[in-house]
Amino acid sequence: MSNYKEKLKQITTFVFDYDGVFSDGVVYVLENGEMMRTTHSRDGYAVQLAIKKGYRIAVITGANSPGVAERFRHLDMPDIYLGASDKRSVFESFVEKYGLRKEEILVMGDDIPDYPMLQSAGVATCPADAVWEIRSVSEYVSIYPGGKGCVRDIIEQVMRLQGNWMQTDAYQW
Repeated sequence: MSNYKEKLKQITTFVFDYDGVFSDGVVYVLENGEMMRTTHSRDGYAVQLAIKKGYRIAVITGANSPGVAERFRHLDMPDIYLGASDKRSVFESFVEKYGLRKEEILVMGDDIPDYPMLQSAGVATCPADAVWEIRSVSEYVSIYPGGKGCVRDIIEQVMRLQGNWMQTDAYQW
């Protein structure tokens, strides 16, 4: 197996699952039926910085919550796919939309529905607490669990390797 860090030098595009990656997978259901999740602010910071630097970032999730969409709109993310029951077809449409090559795509997922996307990625990654099947196909397993900074971890690694981290524009949100 090749060194995943070498592959990170080619990454232009990140595709993330939401529950279990951006959030810790715990969903609070309020009395009115609304679902609430928590996310890590450092993940959000890394996402908005990467977007400012020209990286393409997408979220493909089975979740179908207005709060999830609003979180990413606030970060200026254009590619938000909610309610994706077949993540493979949504992923393939996204790849086709931008004419992407496998080598430039990094995917992070944590559970079985993410498996097809991970298999189609140039670099497959997951949070520390991903299920065994996902860990077994991931080239990199973050030291951070879902919702606790795993997104920041992998975005920062890519941006550092490509010389795009800690420049003057990093000091502004």
